[in-house]
Amino acid sequence: MTDSISLASKPCNIVVLISGSGSNLQAIIDDLAQHPTARICAVVSNRADAYGLVRAQRAGIAQHVLNHKDFADRLAFDKALMAVIDQHQPDLVVLAGFMRILTPEFTRHYAQRLLNIHPSLLPKHKGLNTHQRAIDEGDQEHGCSVHFVTEELDGGPVVIQAALPIQSGETAEDLALKVHALEHQIYPLAVRWFAEGRLQLSEQGAVLDGQHLANSGFQFHS
Repeated sequence: MTDSISLASKPCNIVVLISGSGSNLQAIIDDLAQHPTARICAVVSNRADAYGLVRAQRAGIAQHVLNHKDFADRLAFDKALMAVIDQHQPDLVVLAGFMRILTPEFTRHYAQRLLNIHPSLLPKHKGLNTHQRAIDEGDQEHGCSVHFVTEELDGGPVVIQAALPIQSGETAEDLALKVHALEHQIYPLAVRWFAEGRLQLSEQGAVLDGQHLANSGFQFHS
């Protein structure tokens, strides 16, 4: 991984992967406008109709579309994806609603420089339909987690979490809106920490300002 000194002395190159609207992409774009410690050098989507590509175009960011359906298997797609990403020499790759399960080859290639945001308080509710599952299981709180990506699906070390109470009668759609608002606060923060050289991944887990984070990461309070 690029060391913290070089990250602090030059803008951190970021490539963002998306599949949909790109609201987290927009949150990061807006945050970097206020804290220019990094630059998004490219946005890559596996869907040509992803609105996040429009957001990238408006921000003057290079866009790439790589349709996973054009490849024989998951590994062939990931190899082509890596070739596109590596053109931009990223210090960090950010998954922002990228709806693809990544191969071990991909996660190893970007080890220690691959972040994802997941709509649950990991390790609870890995995978999909997290909001409904939180309601169905009677959880008292719900939220989102930024984590380093490893070969285990939604299982990499957590960097930061934000939580909110689940109110009586709330629907999955209600929770999704609230959790999205939290995502837009903590994801740019985690990206900024990495860009400033404050956040790294060690063999023991995520490290912030030289201190190992607990399994649940830094707890964000809005």
